[in-house]
Amino acid sequence: DQEKFWQLVKLGGELRQIHLLESPVVEDFITSYPVGGDNKIVRKITKTSPGFELTNEEENTGKVWINDSQYFDNVPEVAWDFYIGGYQPAQKWLKDRKDRKLTFEDILHYQKIIVALTETDKLMKEIDRIELFKS
Repeated sequence: DQEKFWQLVKLGGELRQIHLLESPVVEDFITSYPVGGDNKIVRKITKTSPGFELTNEEENTGKVWINDSQYFDNVPEVAWDFYIGGYQPAQKWLKDRKDRKLTFEDILHYQKIIVALTETDKLMKEIDRIELFKS
């Protein structure tokens, strides 16, 4: 019906803005990058060495390690594990930059990606709650 259509239009618009990193919500970082260093990604992300360490089971957040001393903190596990198509953006972004040093802009960009993935999960759940068809 028309009401559900406009609910979906609104949520779809929010998703689009978030995925393009144009929404102001992606500027509200939920993670931190607390340790200084060379910012070089040397940690290989594999099934046996996932790069993610759950540190707060109650909130399902953890650390994403880029090397032996530096990490992104308070990363929601849902963002780390989130799939879009056939890949996991939070993991792929880091894998694509292995052996590179992250710039200040890179660090901010990754934090935006984590917010975007977390918000996408929330919006998708909200979309799923909209009852499209009555049986």
